[in-house]
Amino acid sequence: MEKSDEKQLDPEGVEQVRTKLLSWYDKNRRDLPWRRERDPYKIWVSEVMLQQTRVDTVIPYYERFMQRFPTLKDLASAPEEEVIKAWEGLGYYSRVRNLHAAVREVAESYGGKVPDDREAMSRLKGVGPYTVGAVLSIAYNQRVPAVDGNVMRVFSRIYAIEEDITKAATRRRMEALAMDLIPEDRPGDFNQALMELGALICSPSSPACDRCPLVRECRAYEQGRVKDFPVKRKGKAPLPVSVVFGWVVDGEGRMLLERRPDKGLLAGMWGLPTVERRKDDSPQRILERYFAEKGFPIEPGPVLGHVEHVFSHRRWQAVVVSGRASDATRSLPPGWRWVAEEELDFLALPKVYEKALSAVKDPVQLELGLEVEN
Repeated sequence: MEKSDEKQLDPEGVEQVRTKLLSWYDKNRRDLPWRRERDPYKIWVSEVMLQQTRVDTVIPYYERFMQRFPTLKDLASAPEEEVIKAWEGLGYYSRVRNLHAAVREVAESYGGKVPDDREAMSRLKGVGPYTVGAVLSIAYNQRVPAVDGNVMRVFSRIYAIEEDITKAATRRRMEALAMDLIPEDRPGDFNQALMELGALICSPSSPACDRCPLVRECRAYEQGRVKDFPVKRKGKAPLPVSVVFGWVVDGEGRMLLERRPDKGLLAGMWGLPTVERRKDDSPQRILERYFAEKGFPIEPGPVLGHVEHVFSHRRWQAVVVSGRASDATRSLPPGWRWVAEEELDFLALPKVYEKALSAVKDPVQLELGLEVEN
């Protein structure tokens, strides 16, 4: 942040931002289910769901999740498979695994009460500075900054901050700026107002400056450079990876599923047996060798379809190959199971495998649309 920005934060300027923003928020805030209460558990769940997911998408998931796990103790005592199934479709499954682990720690170590201490909450698994700030300010009325992508975009434009927002130092500066602005009496509302302004008015590509309550305070607008902010370095394109999915069935029509490793991409989730295609071998030969190495030989069949799917850092280009177990009575390797089609409704399958199922059932859909997932 340039030194000239400090001049913007004189007491009168701070009070102008607070008054204008909160007045706008009171009149324009959306009626969202997690804003109707102050339960720190429910606010926590909503904030985790909202990470990298649109509000309109989150609302029905949040409502169903709360019906199934209305209290922190309900979530803490639930089996992981059931929790992941309730999350199915939201993607980025590491979020719900971390949430589940952290909630269990709260149940065991804090008597089921979400900590109201900044350091204590920061130690919970998967809980970063933004989540801490959101929960403590909204649920406990504490002056703690909650700086997400929306807030960084708003600050970048109002104060014409030239620093790259992907850098940790820039985030820390913006958290310090937020602390100067957050009022004593309405910290939670102020944090939410900043987020709401970024979501509804100060959007990435088409900001509605004519409707912004802070347009007179906005240095980027004054300079005619709104779309130059925020400054952000371009990320690397997802790395293309060729993989083979095995559609292996037994004599009863059951499908073979494999549980992914506990760490890495789609950690711990069920899916079709998957192997990277590192050489020029045919997908059938690659799948046959993979099963042989696992001690469970199969007879590979024809290719059933192709699926492409984008994760945050990987682009899977998958070939779905059919197969039949040479001896379905043979003991399965650890982490594998036979599943009847009707059982799939009770398992949380990542979207990439749902695409594969759709591609096989509907050969017209061999190339499906891309969706980002982690």
